[in-house]
Amino acid sequence: MNLKVIAFDADDTLWVNEPYFQATEERFCSLLENFSPQHTISKELFKVEVDNLPLYGYGIKGYILSMIEAALSISEKNISVDVVETILQYGKDMLNQPIELLNEVEHVLSSLKDHYRLVVATKGDLLDQERKLKKSGLAHYFHHIEIMSDKKEDDYIKLIKHLDINPDEFMMIGNSLKSDVMPVINIGGHAVHVPYHTTWAHEHVETVLTHENFKQADKISEVLEFVLESGSPKVSKSGS
Repeated sequence: MNLKVIAFDADDTLWVNEPYFQATEERFCSLLENFSPQHTISKELFKVEVDNLPLYGYGIKGYILSMIEAALSISEKNISVDVVETILQYGKDMLNQPIELLNEVEHVLSSLKDHYRLVVATKGDLLDQERKLKKSGLAHYFHHIEIMSDKKEDDYIKLIKHLDINPDEFMMIGNSLKSDVMPVINIGGHAVHVPYHTTWAHEHVETVLTHENFKQADKISEVLEFVLESGSPKVSKSGS
């Protein structure tokens, strides 16, 4: 590998995220339990979320709007203003959650920072992701922060062009095969899948991936074995 840039997903790769959504969904289902069974509520919420992605994108704010829309649908528009206020509070609670770094993340970043340009490449709401990065205490490790509306091949091509590198000089590390691995492999980059114990259903893909540029890790510290070989390059300060 002739790597120059290593990019990290943020949510559930650097810090905890999905468990907060799952806990909020449980609260939402309890809130509407007089209208429908939990599995029906969860199914409707997921459908509304996915339908709304082209409008709202990824993140907590879109999730709040989707919860309100799902509640109106499930209740046949019979929810009270108090229920809407409660859902809004659920969202604020999520936005105020502390940032919990995943194990060994800071050790990995510290070990890599003098060898490669490090980048955050994540989906989500701009303000919320900037808040989380600031509160994480990790911002100083990164050469560039890219908060993307989506993570498809064209999005990665745009990022790689901005970084002024070739695809084979880029590696993406993340917990989603769909968003963090497959698009990068398809454009000629390298990718490492570090699964998290829980993943949003929309990110699930049923595939067995075999490719010379793909590596599977059980934990993020294994990335060091893949990239800190003898003679690994020192970071260039000249790139954008």
